Amino acid sequence: MSRITELFDRKKQRILNVYCTAGFPELNSTLTIMQSLQENGVDLIELGMPYSDPLADGEVIQKSSSRALQNGMKMKVLFEQLTNMRETVSVPVILMGYMNPVLQYGFDRFCADAAACGVDGLILPDLPEYEFENEYEDIIKKYGLDFIFLITPETSADRIQKLDELSSGFLYAVSSSSTTGSNTNMSDVSGYLKQLNSFSLKNPVLVGFGIKDKQTFDGACAYANGAIIGTAYIKALENATDIREATQTFLTNILH
Repeated sequence: MSRITELFDRKKQRILNVYCTAGFPELNSTLTIMQSLQENGVDLIELGMPYSDPLADGEVIQKSSSRALQNGMKMKVLFEQLTNMRETVSVPVILMGYMNPVLQYGFDRFCADAAACGVDGLILPDLPEYEFENEYEDIIKKYGLDFIFLITPETSADRIQKLDELSSGFLYAVSSSSTTGSNTNMSDVSGYLKQLNSFSLKNPVLVGFGIKDKQTFDGACAYANGAIIGTAYIKALENATDIREATQTFLTNILH
């Protein structure tokens, strides 16, 4: 059983997944941030691999990626930083990024190195399902990694069922067809999330995009197993003088 599956079996509801960009705000911030997230109640960490053209990301996360790249973050450096991650981080960790840098690194090598560091799963939004099934699924499974697909309110019922079938760990329900950091009224997406509940999906569902505070987190949790916060946390880190203090303040406002 993967760490992600074990988490959902144990907790089931109000699961908080927080996104952070590797190498932001400083090159060596990565592990400090991950430890701080764990210490302050985060159930799952989504670690962004910086890329120069992140299609699904809004301006805030794009800027954090640019800064991380300027800091010198690259795949090799990331895996070096994560080598001893499991000595201090016990929550599940997902790598989120885009295919171009992964393919440049080598897909098999990427999966092998991720698994060796203790990474639990992958989110690669620009990997099409056909290519996943025919080229990459076996490699991902060989290294024991979960793979999470994204769905949106515009995804057809048939396609939702198909992506649920292909996914493991959980299904990432994008709250609206926009980029990260957009404003989301949870009452507007409740119908979409209720519909997902009617499909008897095999995977639990986490809601992302526009989840930024206690109100939106609570709203997402009313209809799903939990939620994903990214942009709001990146904003909290942008000008922070103390990462641990900023993380504690941010999460206290959401979880308490």
